[in-house]
Amino acid sequence: MPERHPCFIGVSVRLLGLHSNFVTDGMTARGEWTNWVGNQTFTPKAVVKVDSESDVQREVAAAVTKRYGVRTVGTGHSFTPIVETDVLLDTSSLRGIIAVEPSRLTVTAGPKTTIGDFGDPLWEHGLALANQGDIDTQAIAGAIATATHGSGRRQPNFSAALEGARIVDGMGNVVEVSREKNSDVLPALQASIGLLGIMTEVTLKVAPAYALHARVDIMKYDQVMETLETDMEEYRHYGLFWMPTDASAALYNLHDAGADDCVVKRYREVEMGSPRADLPPNERIDRSYRIYPMTYDPNFHEVEYFLPIEQTREIMDEMRKLMMRWLPLSVYPLEIRVVAGDDAWLSPNYQRDNLVVSISGEPGTDYWPYLRACDSLFAEYGGRPHWGKIHFMTPDRVARLFPRYEDFLVMRRRFDPNATFLNPHLRALFE
Repeated sequence: MPERHPCFIGVSVRLLGLHSNFVTDGMTARGEWTNWVGNQTFTPKAVVKVDSESDVQREVAAAVTKRYGVRTVGTGHSFTPIVETDVLLDTSSLRGIIAVEPSRLTVTAGPKTTIGDFGDPLWEHGLALANQGDIDTQAIAGAIATATHGSGRRQPNFSAALEGARIVDGMGNVVEVSREKNSDVLPALQASIGLLGIMTEVTLKVAPAYALHARVDIMKYDQVMETLETDMEEYRHYGLFWMPTDASAALYNLHDAGADDCVVKRYREVEMGSPRADLPPNERIDRSYRIYPMTYDPNFHEVEYFLPIEQTREIMDEMRKLMMRWLPLSVYPLEIRVVAGDDAWLSPNYQRDNLVVSISGEPGTDYWPYLRACDSLFAEYGGRPHWGKIHFMTPDRVARLFPRYEDFLVMRRRFDPNATFLNPHLRALFE
């Protein structure tokens, strides 16, 4: 496990206290499933461990025959009830790198392979994931299905990296999807929230291996805004956290930042040379996959929306004012990132470069009025949701925000005519 440098936001992960009674994939000894932060819990009728693609076929076929729902789970990092189902498939055996093709810049892996699992094996072939977020423990199938992302003006999300997959559809058939075989299906599958089928193998486009020179600074908000657009264009990775109060930084392990401070992350791509001892404490140079991850305590419930990047300054100013009005419910930092557009039908970045705005509510508080106030602001700018984060979507709203929504519904019904992969949360939006 790569070292987590204390200057690079996060020095420990304290998940054991929350998950000490987990058996597998978020299951407790009592038979409940819960996600990593504990805001989603349900009791499936059964949990079935599948060790092969044919096992997945068997379980889906049984679900169709007996008319119950079946889904699987990545690592439980979503804040929405997308996992809930009757029979939950444990795909932990379907993990690991299957093939690396340097000439094609692709890697094929099992769906349960975590983002962190790709680092060393790809590097040995002179390759790397083109982009990552700040958590690397998510399963790759879940990251693809929910359009999980990193940050960079020219960097798309994980769903855009999907080149092909093997899935078990809602009739128990194995379907191979790729740009070459069925390019009409790929953009529907790329960010499908598990609604077209259960992935048993995924192929991703990757990049030549690269190192990052990372710099993390604490800056006042007004200082950040002076060079905002230039920095977004100049750096491969750009993101920031803004603190509404002096107490905000500690909630995300962002030490030493006070009220109206921003913790700013700016990463340049560089050649990987010898380690340097002359860098200041807030800078590092290392392999890309060692730079990206940071750590969080599971002490927040997150909302995340994608908004037109052309309105970045206005949106950030309005969010800052809104959060100051909603204290103390808005005490958690405001996170700002940028993501490039793509062509996945349900991607929040569909044919649009976006500013990504993330805010959180504190567990145990009635944070809903604050979250709804933020949602109302996001709606004014045509904000699209992250499917794995708390959101307030309705079918009409999704149809307005996603131009290929109706096409996706047609594809979903084609691949899952019996609605085996729907659950109450997803049925309300995609039936």
